[in-house]
Amino acid sequence: MSSVAVLTQESFNEHRSGLVAEQAGGSNTAGDEEAPAYKDAFPPLPEKAASPEGTQEPVNAWTSKIRPLKSSVITQVFHVPLEERKYKDINQFGEGDQAKVCVDIMHKTGAHLELSMAKDQGLSIMVSGKLDAVMKARKEIVSRLQTQASATVAIPKEHHRFVIGKNGEKLQELELKTATKIQIPRPDDPSNHIKISGTKEGLEKAKHEILLISAEQDKRAVERVNIDKVFHPFITGAYNKLVADMMQETGARINVPPPSVNKTEIVITGEKEQVALAVAMIKKIYEGKQKNATTIAVEVKKSQHKYVIGPKGNTLQEILEKTGVSVEIPPPDSNSETVILRGEPDRLGQALTEVYAKANSYTVSSVVAPSWLHRFIIGKKGQNLAKITQQMPKVHIEFTEGEDKITLEGPTKDMQMVQSQMEAIVTDLVSRMDYMEISVDPRFHRHLIGKGGANINRIKDLHKVSVRIPPDNEKSHLIRIEGDPQGVQEASKELLELASRMENERTKDLIIEQRFHRAIIGQKGEKIKDVRDKFPEVIINFPDPAAKSDIVQLRGPRNEVEKCSKFMAKMVADMVENGFFLSVPIFKQFHKNIIGKGGANIKKIREETNTRIDLPAENSNSEMIVITGKKENCEVARVRILAIQKELANITEMEVSIPSKLHNSLIGSKGRFVRSIMEECGEFIPTRVTTF
Repeated sequence: MSSVAVLTQESFNEHRSGLVAEQAGGSNTAGDEEAPAYKDAFPPLPEKAASPEGTQEPVNAWTSKIRPLKSSVITQVFHVPLEERKYKDINQFGEGDQAKVCVDIMHKTGAHLELSMAKDQGLSIMVSGKLDAVMKARKEIVSRLQTQASATVAIPKEHHRFVIGKNGEKLQELELKTATKIQIPRPDDPSNHIKISGTKEGLEKAKHEILLISAEQDKRAVERVNIDKVFHPFITGAYNKLVADMMQETGARINVPPPSVNKTEIVITGEKEQVALAVAMIKKIYEGKQKNATTIAVEVKKSQHKYVIGPKGNTLQEILEKTGVSVEIPPPDSNSETVILRGEPDRLGQALTEVYAKANSYTVSSVVAPSWLHRFIIGKKGQNLAKITQQMPKVHIEFTEGEDKITLEGPTKDMQMVQSQMEAIVTDLVSRMDYMEISVDPRFHRHLIGKGGANINRIKDLHKVSVRIPPDNEKSHLIRIEGDPQGVQEASKELLELASRMENERTKDLIIEQRFHRAIIGQKGEKIKDVRDKFPEVIINFPDPAAKSDIVQLRGPRNEVEKCSKFMAKMVADMVENGFFLSVPIFKQFHKNIIGKGGANIKKIREETNTRIDLPAENSNSEMIVITGKKENCEVARVRILAIQKELANITEMEVSIPSKLHNSLIGSKGRFVRSIMEECGEFIPTRVTTF
């Protein structure tokens, strides 16, 4: 499942400490020994041996030989320092572009990512999944969430193909291993410079690996010297100046593993004499430091280690350059607070002073502030904080959801002023802000919000308050209102009144045949407008004609809905009663007589019978006149219309009783027999059929 989880620092530390315990037990990391072969994990069943009693029991090979299988899922933690983060907006942590990138990485690689933000605004990213997925995710994280640096490394052109490997496999493996992008010149390009882009740590690893590949292929002298890792800083010197000077002086190439690579082997390549000279210089430095250097261990709070390290490790290099003393910091995933200083005895005191100065150059303090006030302290789009951070950009202000405090971290000299300003803001807000929680049934929450947030936005703007309505998945009754005390009171009153009104509301479905909908609505909605004016508190919703639904929905106060329902039911009953119709066949030549001069006849029949009488168009071949209204009125109108025809024509009526089972035979296919009779006997019109 793909998801992005924003963790608190505490829960992340708990998770990470659990991870360290697993790694120590050798259960779930990429660095474990290879998984046992199938034969070792599932040994074949042994031959059966006869027991003294004549029974056969298998030798217990399964319980004695089974070794635990490795899990195929691993977990690794990566840290992105603040200065290397691409997305640094504190207000968008867990959302915005950074979250979209994380979701995309998970979809692309199949790994699972969890994020947490450290107090120094660095990102800790925990990646879980299969080894291949984790390595691909790591590469994506480095390229898309970290700012990229670049470097070049020059090796002989003929060695480039060994860096690429067969079908590019070696290059791909190297990029995944170091989380970098490596660009090798095309074969027709005379350049021997390989370009690497990625993080500083990744660049160091990639350069080291490329130089090792080149050294393996170098036909010149290659020497490997094992030097304890703790003495490597004395070989490289501050900012790698010493090793650069040695390479310049000897002409040999010296490859010292970067601090992040746990290797002791230093590789020297070049002409035989050059290599020998470089090896002698390295050993001389090593032996001298091994003989003269001493160590002291001091305790420095874990939270202050990052100040001793400095951005990209620059502070450690600065101390080494000024004092010649190497400072060893425990790894981030260690709980140790012991910092080791190694160097000449007479320089350790100065280095210790530097370490303490750097560690204490930053202070952490807190300001008590109710958590519900945090958003007001921050201000719209961070306006309030911006005023403070512009004056003191090195001070970091952290708000933790659910905690009634604000954490401040920054240079000691700036902290007092920032703390005073924050305390003043909190005191001011506490004196003029209030909050209230009201209970409203969750089924009414969306109605309080309104379409597109119209209701709730109006209340917020009118009363100058902040209103938090819990999302549906929380199923909470509590609505929280924050702001000016008077605005809070007025907004809560209005919301409760709306909720009360909704609680008294009723929704009722009326079943009305769709054929009546248009008649109820009327031309241009005139009839339904009269109904709505009569019941203004009731919302009447007709279904879409395309839906062919008979359900008309009424919503509003219970009593008004009932009244409106009865009114509309009566409308439909009247329509049903007045909806009876008869079709009367009248010879076409007499239609004008039925209408009368200026429509006098038809008008009189309509008014006296209270019916609607519709005649076919003049150019129509139809002879049927349709009468609509109450049944008894339609019968009266029918008799009067037939009487006009009878008076004008020599027409005789005769009733003929024919068994119903013979009707179809009498009519014939498509009325063939009836037409035949009319042709032979003259025109006649069947007006009534009595069956038995």
